[in-house]
Amino acid sequence: MASGGLTTSLGSSLELRSPLIAASGTVGSVWEWVEVADPEPYGAAVAKSVAPEPWKGRPPPRLAPLPSGMLNGIGIQNPGIDAWVEEVGRKISRLGVPVWGSAVAHDAQGFARVAEGLCSAGVAAIEINLSCPNLEDGQMFSFDPARSAQVVGAVASVATVAVGAKLSPNTPDIVAAARACRDAGADFVVLTNTALGFGVSPATRRPLLSGGVGGYSGPGLKPISMRCVYEVSTALPDLPVVACGGVVSGSDVIEYLLAGASAVAAGTVHFAEPKAGRRIMGEVDTLLSSQGISSVRDLIGQVAGW
Repeated sequence: MASGGLTTSLGSSLELRSPLIAASGTVGSVWEWVEVADPEPYGAAVAKSVAPEPWKGRPPPRLAPLPSGMLNGIGIQNPGIDAWVEEVGRKISRLGVPVWGSAVAHDAQGFARVAEGLCSAGVAAIEINLSCPNLEDGQMFSFDPARSAQVVGAVASVATVAVGAKLSPNTPDIVAAARACRDAGADFVVLTNTALGFGVSPATRRPLLSGGVGGYSGPGLKPISMRCVYEVSTALPDLPVVACGGVVSGSDVIEYLLAGASAVAAGTVHFAEPKAGRRIMGEVDTLLSSQGISSVRDLIGQVAGW
């Protein structure tokens, strides 16, 4: 398939050379991942979330492999936006893939400060992390449409690039949260982050993570995220969606597009297969060719009814 058949867009503000995105938290600050992976198949890569000031994160153990997927409770360890800009900003332009920044903070003003730093570093877009499930107080902005809107409005007011809101699959009313983000200035939403999960070791009788509850990612997340994508894209057809959750194959990408996503992020698969993008997009190409489809755009929202 010609490369033009793989292009997609998130509204009128953001064009992507491919519908595949490398998800935040799985490719470091992108430059490390690029050293061992091939970024060419991706439309963008999202750096790990960064806060206004350095965050230490949780103590170990912070990662736990599962038979299908993994639990994590990193606590968003990061150096703070000033150090991030100094270290990462000068590398962004030569990585061979558009880099999106990811902002996290305890309040709207903090999110805005991070957004200003990310823009100064030259990111192509900003993902607002409203949904990390392992912050100290256990709460998420994503759960409250009004709080989510406040954060999105603060970021949109200072950002010079497109902004998207990343929401939790545990959000009580995902459509209401997405609508609030759209109305506050979000150009797109990312559906979803990890789901709340818990595991325990039979040998030690201790939780698998130091903080107990953490975020589950992996193939089991896919039908949950698919539901969120379908509900939001059906209720808010004017709001572009980036799907995220359990992507390991080209078929997963196609399914998310059919459910209403305009782009699809792969995450946990990178831990086992850093170069997964080349294989996944090869599978997408094969599937499209077998059905005589010339563009991924022709699939968006085309799930059939009964």
